[in-house]
Amino acid sequence: MWGCSWLNGTGLVEELPACQDLQLVLLVLSLLGLLVGVPVGLCYNALLVLANLHSKASMTMPDVYFVNMAVAGLVLSALAPVHLLSPLSSRWPLWSVGSEVHVALQIPFNVSSLVAMYSTALLSLDHYIERALPRTYMASVYNTRHVCGFVWGGALLTSFSSLLFYICRHISARALECTKMQNAEAADAMLVFIGYAVPALAALYALVLLSRVHREDTPLDRDEGRLEPSAHRLLVATVCMQFGLWTPHYLTLLGCTVFVSRGKPVDAHYLGLVDFAKDVSKLLAFCSSFVTPLLYRYMNQSFPGKLRRLMKKLPWGNRHCSPDHVGVQQVLA
Repeated sequence: MWGCSWLNGTGLVEELPACQDLQLVLLVLSLLGLLVGVPVGLCYNALLVLANLHSKASMTMPDVYFVNMAVAGLVLSALAPVHLLSPLSSRWPLWSVGSEVHVALQIPFNVSSLVAMYSTALLSLDHYIERALPRTYMASVYNTRHVCGFVWGGALLTSFSSLLFYICRHISARALECTKMQNAEAADAMLVFIGYAVPALAALYALVLLSRVHREDTPLDRDEGRLEPSAHRLLVATVCMQFGLWTPHYLTLLGCTVFVSRGKPVDAHYLGLVDFAKDVSKLLAFCSSFVTPLLYRYMNQSFPGKLRRLMKKLPWGNRHCSPDHVGVQQVLA
């Protein structure tokens, strides 16, 4: 996946050792992501989903969004080995941009990225509604479940429209309708705008509104539906982490779109540099699949209790010796 072939023919021979050192560092990080990040992401995302689904009655609005992000994280964790173990040369026909394998794997990746971004943005907006209007139940669990369903549907539709641009580039000679849809950069521009710019503005707007909310805790607000104090810290940490790890990926797509839209011939050196930047940004994006459930595990106060209740329901969860309550009552009598 990592290589310094983009330095060939540039005259930058003195920078080759530094590039090789960077290549070694990135290779080690990729192996750590495969050996540690992927198993952790699969395990914690699965536990997050199962524990919350097992305790549906105690789920809150943030829990629904985190379950949504955990499902997207499971998809990303399953795709990470295929992307991180891609061939060393991006010119391999099976893995080249626009090939059938690349397009097929790009669909679930784009869907998961859209779901993660919009779940984070909607979590921020609903958290503000819950803080500003705590007793209106506008951001209820019931409404949030329907919103998450629309998020997945919108992500699938957006990815399908982007898929048309990639497919039409291959069948344009056979389908006259696709002659005007051969530009793959249009699909990337669409993803940047819909998948990053819109949720980023929404999350930023919600954080600005939350910073202006100065409500005093009253006895009327101390009910079971009120969010825990740790929910605000978890929200800020999740927003910063998600957008921090996904921003390089979308900025790289934006840079490629602007660079190619000029219509000028692109040097092979810059093409290799762009591929290198795409690989680094995609590695950071995959890191979000295991960082999010770890944040939820250590910053959500109710998750350990849900996890214990789930473990007790498992076949091996009740193997410990339990006291004989009937015998105890007879002895006391």
